[in-house]
Amino acid sequence: MGDRCAGARKAKASRQTPGTAREPPPGPSADPPARGRQAAKAGRGNARPPGEHDRAPRGASPPVAQGAKSASCRKGKESDLREVGSAPGESDAVLREKGAAPTGKDPAPREKGAVCKPKETAEPLPLASYSCLGADSCIGARWLRDVLKTLSLGRADTSEASGLVNQLINTLVPVIKAQESTFSSIESLGTGSYYEHVKISAPNEFDIMLTMPAPRVKLEPCEQGSGAFFYARLKRNPKRYYLNKYLSEDKTLEACKMLSALRKIIKEFVKNTSGKHAGPDSDVTVDKKKVGSPAITLRIGTLQQEISVDIILALEVRSQSWPASTQGGLNIKKWLGAKVKQEYKWKPLYLVPKHAKDGRMLKEDTWRLSFSHIEKDMIKNHGNTKTCCESEGRKCCRKDCLKLLKHLLDQLKTKHGNKRGLDKFCSYHAKTAFFQACVLWPDDKEWLFTDLESCFQKFLDYFLDCLNKVYLPHFFIPTYNLFGLIDKASSEFLSKEIKYEINNRFPIFKLQN
Repeated sequence: MGDRCAGARKAKASRQTPGTAREPPPGPSADPPARGRQAAKAGRGNARPPGEHDRAPRGASPPVAQGAKSASCRKGKESDLREVGSAPGESDAVLREKGAAPTGKDPAPREKGAVCKPKETAEPLPLASYSCLGADSCIGARWLRDVLKTLSLGRADTSEASGLVNQLINTLVPVIKAQESTFSSIESLGTGSYYEHVKISAPNEFDIMLTMPAPRVKLEPCEQGSGAFFYARLKRNPKRYYLNKYLSEDKTLEACKMLSALRKIIKEFVKNTSGKHAGPDSDVTVDKKKVGSPAITLRIGTLQQEISVDIILALEVRSQSWPASTQGGLNIKKWLGAKVKQEYKWKPLYLVPKHAKDGRMLKEDTWRLSFSHIEKDMIKNHGNTKTCCESEGRKCCRKDCLKLLKHLLDQLKTKHGNKRGLDKFCSYHAKTAFFQACVLWPDDKEWLFTDLESCFQKFLDYFLDCLNKVYLPHFFIPTYNLFGLIDKASSEFLSKEIKYEINNRFPIFKLQN
């Protein structure tokens, strides 16, 4: 009888004891979750996640059955506080003050009244955990937008730089035409990130292709070229032909000789004019020749900045179908449409004088396929609905994600220099990954600007997958692996660095400040 009375008294006391007050889990934050008293303060006042019960009236504490888990004990939420069998009257804030820390994993069954112990070390939350699923007020998304603002080009600087480059090229091209009959029909074509409107930080790099119509040529694949490198042999050989002086015995166009002849003319031009044609307050110089590079690099020095201009000779091949190695490439039917693909396939091919690698040896007189003109058009007209990012259309974040990846690679190179092979990775790798990602997610709705954070995470996930496999296929030539000459150690190091940046919310971006 006494036992029964004692049990009744305990039950009555339990009913009269106030329940544990629930607190909503901390919302998205620009920093990793706080601990102790700071965590308790951070959790106050935030809205409940979808699926939880309505908030209790102000001042009221809804009772919680003894031994029940609080709403913050759901699996998969790193910022949740686990409260299994908490003692009556102890709130989430009290538990935090005692040192309870989020674990992100369901704990093993505990005895009644036990409280989770804090981890000795806590991993930073992955970027995906902060995703706001398109909310304009998301702190992380606003932060990424602030980074993008620092990457935008100043209007005054851009106008000045482009003016200097245009003045130089407009003066140089007529000189080249007059000096060498072989180059009498060249025309300039702007390519690269500046003309694609994805240049970041400063307008200090320009790529100019000097295109010249090529005769009917037969493209013979180079064995070490993976479908990207070819020998160009004339189908016909008139006696008085302007390219005769650059033909080998087997009628193959000698890329090395043509590039050297163009370089000689440009150096002579710079020497005679002292660079005055670029502007009254500027000086022009020519960089030393880089082994295997198809570019002749000019540098325009001004009081404010130095501008590099890569001049690339390109043979324009028309009235000829694309090589067999391009079959399966340019997979844009679901992204830009079959009609657009057909239009691109009718555009001319360009061949640039680039040496193919045979182990440690370089093969001279090889030409590499170039699709710079099509790449520029795809980036500028990147939406599958023809109004994407136009005045009457919705803004997407495709180009913004590309800029962020380019900036990430640049900052990592600044931090580590040429250590661990980071110099082997370039902006063209980022651009190719961008095209592949646009094919994987072709719909404009999958790249809404309001979803910038989650889209950038998705894009990085694809790039990390390429690094892990050490395989990034050329967008136009699927048989050509752009990571083919990159060793596994360099790829793993870059992958590790990117993962660290993701898990710590990109501290590398703060270097620019």
